[in-house]
Amino acid sequence: MTADGPTDPQGPEEQAGREPGQGSDDKPFQFTDKRKVDPESGRPRPEGEAGGSAGDDAETDPLAGLDFEPSDEAGVDAAVLAAKAEAAEHLDALQRERASFTNYRNRSLRDQEAARTKGIEDVLTALLPVLDDIDRARQHGELTGPFAVIADKLDASLEKFGIERYGAVGDEFDPTVHEALMHQPDPEATATTVNLVIEPGYRIGERVVRAARVSVVGPQ
Repeated sequence: MTADGPTDPQGPEEQAGREPGQGSDDKPFQFTDKRKVDPESGRPRPEGEAGGSAGDDAETDPLAGLDFEPSDEAGVDAAVLAAKAEAAEHLDALQRERASFTNYRNRSLRDQEAARTKGIEDVLTALLPVLDDIDRARQHGELTGPFAVIADKLDASLEKFGIERYGAVGDEFDPTVHEALMHQPDPEATATTVNLVIEPGYRIGERVVRAARVSVVGPQ
């Protein structure tokens, strides 16, 4: 209290509208918003994006939160083309190997079949004298009883391996499958035919192992 009246409880700073200890040159109070959720949109803020200070109008860089650099499209295209070229080379090599294997397999199958046929031919050639004796005995009616049964079984076994006996009286003479040992002229004949089978012929498939040895009759 002074002599002129009661003392004003507010000091000069309160009367000027300032907080105690705040001078006329002090900067206004600022704060940093570190919240991870945008209070206005309610969406999470990208990691690394600063909320900024009150009154700060600076815009945030949209690429500030990215942890990679934009890729080089030209480099990516070159890598893709190189990968496609390498894949095409591998595919071409695989196709060549497959074709080579297919040819090898087919050649092996042909060689196996040829070897099998050659083996059967060798066995048949060795048995020809025996087969001729059996055929002569059959023609003269001497093949009877158990021997006839054995001969029939032998013929059945030969058929299983594709061996065919051919040559019969009345067949038209064919020089590719017949061997004419005798020829009898016949003025009335219009074609040369077999009138006697001396030794039957044998063939395996289309391959003639031995031509049929025959006697023929035909025009002069």
